[in-house]
Amino acid sequence: MDKFMDTLYNIVANINNYLSNYILIILLVGVGLFFTIRTKFVQVRCFGEGMKNVFGNIKLRGGKSEGGMSSFQALATAIAAQVGTGNIVGACGAILVGGPGAIFWMWIIAFLGMATIYAEAVLAQKTRVTNPDGTVEGGPVYYIKTAFKGKFGKFLAGFFSVAAVFALGFVGAMVQSNSIASNFANVFSSMGVDATFDVAGLELNLVMIIVGAVVAAIAGFVLLGGIKRLASVTEKIVPIMALLYIVGGLFVLALNITSVPTAFGMIFKYAFAPQALIGGAFGAAISKAITQGAKRGLFSNEAGMGSTPHAHALANVKKPHDQGTAAMIGVFIDTFVVLTMTALVVISTLYCNGTITPDTYALGNAGISNATMAQSAFGFTFAKLFGAEVGAIVGNIFVAVCLLFFAFSTILSWNYFGKVNFTNLFGKKSVTVYSIIAIVFVFLGSVFQNDLVWELTDMFNNLMVLPNAIALFALGGMVVTMTKFGKDKDDLQ
Repeated sequence: MDKFMDTLYNIVANINNYLSNYILIILLVGVGLFFTIRTKFVQVRCFGEGMKNVFGNIKLRGGKSEGGMSSFQALATAIAAQVGTGNIVGACGAILVGGPGAIFWMWIIAFLGMATIYAEAVLAQKTRVTNPDGTVEGGPVYYIKTAFKGKFGKFLAGFFSVAAVFALGFVGAMVQSNSIASNFANVFSSMGVDATFDVAGLELNLVMIIVGAVVAAIAGFVLLGGIKRLASVTEKIVPIMALLYIVGGLFVLALNITSVPTAFGMIFKYAFAPQALIGGAFGAAISKAITQGAKRGLFSNEAGMGSTPHAHALANVKKPHDQGTAAMIGVFIDTFVVLTMTALVVISTLYCNGTITPDTYALGNAGISNATMAQSAFGFTFAKLFGAEVGAIVGNIFVAVCLLFFAFSTILSWNYFGKVNFTNLFGKKSVTVYSIIAIVFVFLGSVFQNDLVWELTDMFNNLMVLPNAIALFALGGMVVTMTKFGKDKDDLQ
């Protein structure tokens, strides 16, 4: 079994290396630049408008919205998908492999991605359809078919749907549940509780199994309640979870305030000289920093991937442009607020105090993994207040609870996005089958090999980008027509 997993891991990793190092970067940067230029930097011009559209309508109880969602509910569902393990585990993985400089490249990807996701949301609004029963449907499949008529459009739409079902509904959910379960296992391990046992040569953890079963059961309850129950849950979870993590992060940064400027400096320094920390020749090191930033940036903010348009299509707004500006704020919150908070906490503690140095990179980063890095960083700070042993436990618990909210909300949104595409492939009668399979995958993620799950998710995420990006390029003119360049152009909306 282990040999098969290792072989599968190597195959998937090789595919991802090619996609991430070449195709992904070209497409993400290309699409982002394309829409940034063609919309005359909409992410800058309309940033204030987007903030007003989001925070001027924020509610924890949005009420019922026939045939769709309120704009905030749609954004909350989108942010629920964006703000997940990518903001904690993914960011830590990028730093571990590409150095602190990978965060700089994640910022670049996010800045360009704000223009990309604006285009995605606008097109999702423009091409959505209203069914006879009043329900609304939309997403990349609809604007892909708008961009390309006939068999080619159907092929691209089908290709996207298959990739989306696996990336979001099945394998992607495994990443989220795995991160939840592994972090809770670390909590019990830090308390001296050994919950591991062996079954036919496979090492399992009782805590991870129990957590996986509970998460799968609750997720099933919400998902089977349909889009209204999903919207009701996400609009409450998202503001609370973001506030909890930001407050905790600010507390840690306040206690390490003297290291924060150094942390910022390391991000910029190692963005252009990563070999000074992670070793190797300059070319290989800078490539690793950039590709990690692009890959984890995509997984974090999802701009260009084609996931969040499923939510933005459901928003009941006056103009597509309005939801486009709201969508931009989702990327901003995801990367420039939540993910940056993780990066500063990790770098200001583990890097600035010498826990991770060039020497420890060669030795495997002092035994720290992407799954435990954030817990180690928070634990380092709490140890100053409560002592090393208690501090480690408090840090583990805090990150585990935050990750529970982050990852669980992502599971809900991703499973809905996957269901939309599964329905596109097999019809509405297949919803029950999809739901059962998706819930099983949520549970399996809690006991599956972590590295393989991440590689599989990256692969399907990358594959989703291909048809989505092609359609975005093809419909660039439509996006520009609906973009607000000035008050005199309002009639184009």
